Amino acid sequence: MTAVATHSGAGAAADPGTPAPMPRGRRSTELFMLVFAVGVVLAAYASAGLGLNGKLPAGLVEYGAAFAVLVFAAHVGVRRLAPWADPLMLPLAALLNGLGIVMIYRLQESGRSGNPGTTISTMSPSTTLYQVAYSAVGIAAFIAVLAVIRQPRILQRYTYTFGALGLVLLAIPAVLPSSLSVVNGAKVWIRIGGFSIQPGEFAKLALAVFFAGYLVAKRDVLALAGRRVLGIDLPRARDLAPVLIAWGASLLILIFETDIGTSALFFGLFVAMIYIATQRTSWLLIGIGLFAVGTFAASRLSGHVAARFTAWLHPLTHANVFCTAAQIHCVSSYQLAQGLYGLGFGGILGTGLGHGQPFVTPLAQSDFIVTAFGEELGMTGLMAILLIFGLIVQRGLRAAVQVRDPFSKLLAGGLSFVLALQVFVIVGGVTGLIPLTGVTTPFMSQGGSSLIASWAMIGLLMRISDTARRPAPQPIQDEGMTQIVRAG
Repeated sequence: MTAVATHSGAGAAADPGTPAPMPRGRRSTELFMLVFAVGVVLAAYASAGLGLNGKLPAGLVEYGAAFAVLVFAAHVGVRRLAPWADPLMLPLAALLNGLGIVMIYRLQESGRSGNPGTTISTMSPSTTLYQVAYSAVGIAAFIAVLAVIRQPRILQRYTYTFGALGLVLLAIPAVLPSSLSVVNGAKVWIRIGGFSIQPGEFAKLALAVFFAGYLVAKRDVLALAGRRVLGIDLPRARDLAPVLIAWGASLLILIFETDIGTSALFFGLFVAMIYIATQRTSWLLIGIGLFAVGTFAASRLSGHVAARFTAWLHPLTHANVFCTAAQIHCVSSYQLAQGLYGLGFGGILGTGLGHGQPFVTPLAQSDFIVTAFGEELGMTGLMAILLIFGLIVQRGLRAAVQVRDPFSKLLAGGLSFVLALQVFVIVGGVTGLIPLTGVTTPFMSQGGSSLIASWAMIGLLMRISDTARRPAPQPIQDEGMTQIVRAG
């Protein structure tokens, strides 16, 4: 029998029940950044009122207090439910949300109470209040995601359920009568009475979960190489079925719903996630090639898509054409031309909040809110807004890199990419870089569907970030010395 070594309790085995220590400083940083975001939003709101009427807006205190209460409620939710989460995502999202409310207020007040400008017929004196209410619902969805989903990998159990849900959400507008689903030529809405919802905004979240679960299970097969062409290992022919199915589904969306934006987001999300899962460039090249072929075919077969392409290629030629609802194949680039003029008038520093004419552009409060910011804040302000989006994407990708669970890694990467792609599609469309689509600007455009879905997305990314940063449970520190006796 040999008595042996002694060591302190610091080396004792860890007890899984012992909680991890709380982070230091992370939530304090988030709180400080939230105070800064609220201050920027209040300053912008005051500036818009001064620019419109030469005095502070009447609702400054009420709207400012409501917005502050909402974002600090979100902060309390993060502090209690996800204390290790990234400290910058919430302030960045809150800042975008607040700036969107400011611009909606500025557009709402055009032509009212003696303000110079033209009243926008689709906006009422209550539009800003509704946007604040939608923000409250979105932040409630954000907190609900953190409360319900304690471990992101739990979603993997429901891979095919989310896949079916996503397809149903995409298909509902296509089967509804046009009177209940068509807005500006795109069949993507559900409108019943005074209630309207865009189900595609929620479908992209469900499909991101489905793609992550499916690709985690099939990535080894999809990563197998077939023939090598020009230095690129192409996938085997038998493994092309998933991307061909996704391609076919995106074409069906384009044909039956005449919605270029949703089709691009859906197929782009799948191609990006299959690339993340397999790390094979060949999947990217195949996806880009299929999308180019599908887009060209749609531009030849669909009159609505062909009109969008013509307006994109010749924005000034058709700038004075006005189409009625009955003119299906009519080409009008009035909206795009006015947006481009607004960006030109804004220049580098902009005209100042309340001093421009963004109300001239149709749907400046939704599809073209980017050009409204570009006109009144200039290229400098618009680049700052794009930088905020870029920072959210960067923090999401950072969470994807840090988390160990393959499903969570794919999900975070997919959600970050679809946010970046959506911003690229709408900004590229209103600036004439690519054909104009009907997607919204996340957090900023008027309406509830996009805002609620965007906040739910931030909730998922912050849950994954919390999982990635949370340390393992700490060992219990025993007092004194522990004798370990081993048979010799």
